[in-house]
Amino acid sequence: MGVDQRSDIAFSSHGTMCRGWFYRPSASGNAPAIVMSHGFSAVKEQGLAEFAEGFCAAGFAVLVFDHRHLGTSDGDERGRIVASEQHEDTRAALTWVSEQPGIDARRIGLWGTSYSGGHALFVGALDPRVKAVVAQVPALDVARSLIGLAGRAGFDGYLALLADDQAKRNRGEPSGKIPVIAAFGEPSVLATSDSFEWFRNSAKVTPTWAPTTTLESVARMAEYQPASFIDLISPKPLLMIAAENDTLIPIAQVRSAFARAGEPKKLIEMPCGHFDFYPGQPHHDLAVRAAADWFRTHLG
Repeated sequence: MGVDQRSDIAFSSHGTMCRGWFYRPSASGNAPAIVMSHGFSAVKEQGLAEFAEGFCAAGFAVLVFDHRHLGTSDGDERGRIVASEQHEDTRAALTWVSEQPGIDARRIGLWGTSYSGGHALFVGALDPRVKAVVAQVPALDVARSLIGLAGRAGFDGYLALLADDQAKRNRGEPSGKIPVIAAFGEPSVLATSDSFEWFRNSAKVTPTWAPTTTLESVARMAEYQPASFIDLISPKPLLMIAAENDTLIPIAQVRSAFARAGEPKKLIEMPCGHFDFYPGQPHHDLAVRAAADWFRTHLG
């Protein structure tokens, strides 16, 4: 199947305009659809076009969007990343795509990667419009992931910093800022060498990426447990794609969460790192094919 030219679109999420791309397959008739967004701080230009093009070539309409405060979407507090707000953006995206002509609203899939992979699990469990879920290297238990990166002592230091920031915000002061990535030994949210390399390289061609986030965002992130409702996704089909050498999302977390999910489900593990599923990396094509096959099998 062919792919029509993508179009730029916008939709309102509680009064904030989110912007994205809409891909429509060239085949006639009502098409199933997939809604997509990127991981923590990342924007659609950082590799999502290649996924969307692959899904569209497989016969799906695809909506790719940036969450509020990120990328080309509106939002005055640039770099603000709050899961509950991004859930609302995802639900607004589901509404928008389900209302488009030529879309079969009974066949909508949700795809996410990293932080938005966690959103795919969370929203997929609770929104009846989602009929199939693909979560690629998904966030699952963020506090324990942070402990894995910083150690318990480092995590406790984080909590003290976040408590101080909350007190400042309570006094009406703005939240402090922290880099998303930084060189080794410097403070950042995603403190791994592969995070640094991937964001540094992708940011060279992505001027809309915000290199900092707010401490309030980190506080809300530490509270987030996307896999808390994973058992409620069933009977919707769930595919999880995991990296055995992931330093952000330990494979043990993935296996534990997957074990709690109901059928139908499938876990694909690959001998690679967190960022090795993105375009230009060795496992990208396999990840696209696996997700497309899953959606084709379960959405038709």
